[in-house]
Amino acid sequence: MIRVILLSVVVIVVIVAAPFIGLSLAEDHSGFIFWQLRVPRVVMASLVGAVLGLAGAVYQTIFHNPLATPSTVGTTAGAALGALVAVVLISPEHLILPLTVVFAFAGALAVTLLVTAIAASGRARIEDVLLAGIAISLAASALASGLQFSADIAATFQAVRWSLGHLGQVGYQRVLWLAPVAVIVIGVLLSQRRALQALLSGEESAFTQGVPVRRVRALSLAAGSLGVGACVALCGPIAFIGLIVPHLVRLSIGASRRLLLPLSAVAGAGFLVVCDTVARTVVDGREIPVGVITAGIGAPLIVWLVARSRR
Repeated sequence: MIRVILLSVVVIVVIVAAPFIGLSLAEDHSGFIFWQLRVPRVVMASLVGAVLGLAGAVYQTIFHNPLATPSTVGTTAGAALGALVAVVLISPEHLILPLTVVFAFAGALAVTLLVTAIAASGRARIEDVLLAGIAISLAASALASGLQFSADIAATFQAVRWSLGHLGQVGYQRVLWLAPVAVIVIGVLLSQRRALQALLSGEESAFTQGVPVRRVRALSLAAGSLGVGACVALCGPIAFIGLIVPHLVRLSIGASRRLLLPLSAVAGAGFLVVCDTVARTVVDGREIPVGVITAGIGAPLIVWLVARSRR
């Protein structure tokens, strides 16, 4: 409990301090910059980071593999493809943001169900599941590139900018769209933490403890897909949060599994706020997409994890 309180305090301090970091606010428009640009951006990063960090911990628990995340299993790619279908193929006057969320959720859920079916076949090794997720991600990326190529210049530019991951916004409209979904997803996933903890010892062992394995797995994957789909639709695919955060939490709490899920949500919020703050301040007068920052951290981490598992 002390670690939870300490980490929560650190994350709260990071979130509160983040809007003040950047160019000087001693200007005529400082109020607008602070309340309409920086504060909603920090709130959005907190919600997205919490959802993606928690979803990553849940995926790793369900698939019994530390490399199973929404990105490596293909959920993020499926959500990105669904959202791109909405952005590129539907005319702007008919496109509303909840419709994009629906398309992203459908893509994420379809990919997740496919990978889950492969994992539940009884003959697939976990390496086969991860390879299937990577193959699906590559196929979804190829289809997304084809959509961008067939679209007009304006739609292509919008799709490319969105595909790099971006948290910038004016006002609180997108925050208000994401907040209910994030609260529901986080609540559902945390409500399953005891059952997911039982799954760590194997499905047969969890079943003997009275855990409805299929229901828990289906509910957790559906909630995770909804959360990832909503985040991707609103902010683009921000990769590696679901991989990095659970491992950082494990390094900090050791073998304790009871706190893994709630701490992954808390740490995810703080981690993405830090990454986004770096993205908007590291280069003067220019903003780096936050997906570039998280990928730059996540890719070396995967190499390190693979090398560590080999040893």
